[in-house]
Amino acid sequence: MMLISRLFVTLVCLWLLLSGLFKTQLLILGAMSVLLVVWLAVRMRVLEHRGQPIYFRFLHILNYWGWLLGQIFLSNMDVTRRVWSRELDIKPTLRRVTATPDTDMGRVIYANSITLTPGTTAINFTPGDDILVHALHEDSLVELEGGAMAAHVRAVEPYLHFRQER
Repeated sequence: MMLISRLFVTLVCLWLLLSGLFKTQLLILGAMSVLLVVWLAVRMRVLEHRGQPIYFRFLHILNYWGWLLGQIFLSNMDVTRRVWSRELDIKPTLRRVTATPDTDMGRVIYANSITLTPGTTAINFTPGDDILVHALHEDSLVELEGGAMAAHVRAVEPYLHFRQER
């Protein structure tokens, strides 16, 4: 019951924060939508099957987001330059990249970060395995294999008392 009430309070606060409107009709509709979501969550037993808790280092994740936004901007500029150039300097490539972060969540963040940067897409990913990456040009894969992104993701992960076996 405690999880249900926490979910309800969290959804109400999120709805109020995101809507910012306090008209009676909208408050009633918001309450109805929150109740519907809580009912569906209970009915689907979502609260019983919680995943692994996420314990990332907060300041490091803010640093990572800043770094990732910078990489997205630089990749966006590179893709724009390649697409708009007269000789159309693209060379689509598929290659497997090793997922080096220590935790499964870290490897998922790594694969999603690859997809978020323009010009690269993580196509196939199985936790603990390599990631099949499609790149607009092989230079992007060389940078990715350099390990800077993986190092940033590893900095976000918590220090583990033991390293997980992969």
